[in-house]
Amino acid sequence: MAAENTVQQLTAQHRPTLDRALEAIRTRAYWSPHPEHPKAYGENGSLDLAAGKAAFDALLGTRLDLGQPGTDDWVGGETSPYGVELGVGYPHADLDVLLPAMRAGMRAWRDAGAETRAVVCLEILKRISDRTPEFAHAVMHTSGQAFMMAFQAGGPHAQDRGLEAVAYAYAEQVRTPTAAEWTKPQGKRDPLALTKRFTPVPRGIGLVIGCNTFPTWNGYPGLFASLATGNAVLVKPHPRAVLPLALTVQVARQVLTGTGFDPNLVALAAERPGEGIAKTLATRPEIRIVDYTGSTEFGDWLEANARQAQVYTEKAGVNTVIVESTGNYRGMLANLAFSLSLYSGQMCTTPQNLLIPRDGITTDQGPKSFDEVVADLAQAVDGLLGDDTRANALLGAIVNPGVRTRLEAAAGLGEVALASRGIPHPEFPDAVVRTPVIVKLDGAKPDAEAAFMTECFGPVSFAVAVDSASDAAKLLRRTVREKGAMTVGAYTTSPEFEEAVREVCLEEAAQLSLNLTGGVYVNQTAAFSDFHGSGGNPAANAALTDTAFVANRFRVIEVRREA
Repeated sequence: MAAENTVQQLTAQHRPTLDRALEAIRTRAYWSPHPEHPKAYGENGSLDLAAGKAAFDALLGTRLDLGQPGTDDWVGGETSPYGVELGVGYPHADLDVLLPAMRAGMRAWRDAGAETRAVVCLEILKRISDRTPEFAHAVMHTSGQAFMMAFQAGGPHAQDRGLEAVAYAYAEQVRTPTAAEWTKPQGKRDPLALTKRFTPVPRGIGLVIGCNTFPTWNGYPGLFASLATGNAVLVKPHPRAVLPLALTVQVARQVLTGTGFDPNLVALAAERPGEGIAKTLATRPEIRIVDYTGSTEFGDWLEANARQAQVYTEKAGVNTVIVESTGNYRGMLANLAFSLSLYSGQMCTTPQNLLIPRDGITTDQGPKSFDEVVADLAQAVDGLLGDDTRANALLGAIVNPGVRTRLEAAAGLGEVALASRGIPHPEFPDAVVRTPVIVKLDGAKPDAEAAFMTECFGPVSFAVAVDSASDAAKLLRRTVREKGAMTVGAYTTSPEFEEAVREVCLEEAAQLSLNLTGGVYVNQTAAFSDFHGSGGNPAANAALTDTAFVANRFRVIEVRREA
């Protein structure tokens, strides 16, 4: 009875938030229940930040015992991109023990109903939100994000995406009524009468395969979409970014226990160094849903081989910005400079290719040649990152050696318009901090095309000279169709060209941002309003978050009887 009272209390507490989220996804207007600014946390924001840092420090060198069944070893080995050894140990699971244990609690979770599942998920998110300063350090020291970005993107923005998934999941489950009285007239005979009951039933166990760069932001949509639709969820973090998702699992298990549900509905699958358990997990018969963020190669493998599961992937693409003309030249340069620099370009939405007519563009400051546009953009990036303190706050650290290798190799692909430089970090001397490189390429040359038509993840951008704006639109179409894109940007003062770019993006299913010159950037999306990816081009087969992202995580089963 105590658990029932707890669920009732959670319903009273969280139902208004759920209703507000449902309204937000309907109107697509701005809304967030999770504050972005550190001062909003605790009575004194600075003290709460200190408490969060102390809580993170207390985790270092400890074992995070989640109480999971089937633990047969302890694994770890994370090293922060800032040079800190985390030393946290995580349970390694015997899957033949853990997976059956996860299934055992699904019946009660299914029978609890969509509203109860939703409010329990909201309680999990609330408790995570209460620990945002602690989570921020965990995200920072596994992803390499600068602290404020880790605080916002790894905290409230990730929580927003989780809540958005819960709202979509709830809306789809209650679209069909739980019961219906069906009567068909038979003329002079008695009517046919049936009583029908409809129950959303989960697919099985969902597997979330986490990524290194945004463990919570990319992990929460799949986790909460599956959990809210009645599925158990096994979280397999990236081996370099375990801690944020392990803490998430810890909170989820505590809330499930406190509300009378089986904590094994959410579990962690950490791996030994080099073990590579993702393929094994993804093809187990118990796994019926897979959520994945990462490389195209492994995403394609999952789509081809995890045949028993519904697979949702966010892979990679070649993001493009067309610069045809602008009515705010300085604003455009500042906006692009920020977009190229944020988190050292280590975002799946960062622009890579800047397509600029070789004869130049028209602007509010007069005509600008191709070389002038590129030189002015390089100067804007230099100005933005000229102060080391500001640069560290924007760039963060290079997340892994592969990004650094690509960055260093990019200078040999063409004429360097802006060279990358290293920046010392005053607090973390072992951090690898690099400014972006901009390389000029001729779009008409095959060797140049081989470079810019390949994703180069990290702080690398190509300024590509094209013969005309029309050729830029054609190249955009081919890029999205063949390589995919999470984002597309365009700058133009021509209504005709704007319509041409819009038509390309509608036909090739790419999300488009036009003429951004202020504080909104092409590589940022807002939960409840913006769709992240489209699911309609090779960059991803799913969008965060839409109806398609949640609706196939459950099926509606009908039981009918004569009235």
